[in-house]
Amino acid sequence: MIPLILLAVLAICVLVQLYYALLYFLPLSRYTDPEPDTHRPVSVIVAAHNEQDNLFELLPMLLDQEYPEFEIILVNDRSDDDTEFYVYELERQFPNFRVVTIKKTPEYLNPKKYALALGIRAARYEHMLFTDADCRPCSERWIEKMQSGYHAGADLVIGYSPYKKLGGFLNHLIRYETLLTAIQYLSHANKGHAYMGVGRNLSYTKSCFFRNKGFASHIKTTGGDDDLFVRDAVNNSKASIVISKEGQTVSIPKKTFREWLIQKRRHMAAGRQYNAADRGRIGTFISSNILFYTLVIILLVLNSHLTILAALVGIRYLVVFPIYLSVARRLDEGISLPLLPLLDIAYFFSYLLLGVSVVLNKRIRWK
Repeated sequence: MIPLILLAVLAICVLVQLYYALLYFLPLSRYTDPEPDTHRPVSVIVAAHNEQDNLFELLPMLLDQEYPEFEIILVNDRSDDDTEFYVYELERQFPNFRVVTIKKTPEYLNPKKYALALGIRAARYEHMLFTDADCRPCSERWIEKMQSGYHAGADLVIGYSPYKKLGGFLNHLIRYETLLTAIQYLSHANKGHAYMGVGRNLSYTKSCFFRNKGFASHIKTTGGDDDLFVRDAVNNSKASIVISKEGQTVSIPKKTFREWLIQKRRHMAAGRQYNAADRGRIGTFISSNILFYTLVIILLVLNSHLTILAALVGIRYLVVFPIYLSVARRLDEGISLPLLPLLDIAYFFSYLLLGVSVVLNKRIRWK
């Protein structure tokens, strides 16, 4: 009797996953970015804390963007390396490059949000584009491609930012986690249910920022300058997405499990403040996958109803995985096909372990 109940629950999990794959993820695999309707002036804002080496690479790439009118605002946030001297020289050479310097952050404010807020206030233009110092635009048309999202009344554009391909299983897992997370937030935004974006590649207007009172609702929260801002903004703003390779930025991933776990704990801690409806949609998808793999393991141990079990697993893999791969191709993201089942299992169980660790230990660090 118990194995039959477990099989029934497993079948429900598969149906839930098919629902998300066909209703949300499949349309994303067919999405095409719109062509730019006009070239709006853009303020590109980067907040940097002791990022001199990264700025040596990033800033020339930003200054070389093929776009008719833009400025770069570098917020030098309490840096004690040689950032100040480097950006001072750039400011002398390039009229569209400006520096905002922070010597001290008020104790009651989150440092990064304070830095971004000062950068936003200094911006000359209505349309703003954000990235991090350790990111690199994937093309010289990055600004143009991200601005193509401002169509049909949108004032918030959510982009994709993958991690660089390196060797080792951890790198495969980080890139798969980034891809699957993006599949979720991009597909939901495409369906009109935007709930997050990533600060590595995000654009919105000054009107959108001030209309939603900036970061006020989560100014003391570690993290959330991207996803929690999107959470607030979509209440009275329209969001769109940009997914083409030319509109992406790429980052260097963490190289140890410990560094990656610290990073993911910070992200998951912010997720606890999502709206109830968004938590419900995300939680249902994640929970159905965790429960799916848990039940598969239990039924294999029980050695019960293996034919039905194989059929359910087969249906799930034959429908869901091809859609994942199709979206990955649209994002120009490579996935190791032989590792895909293992990465999928590792992703969902690491999500479970991280969630438990966030509940048990709420102390989140920020540099």
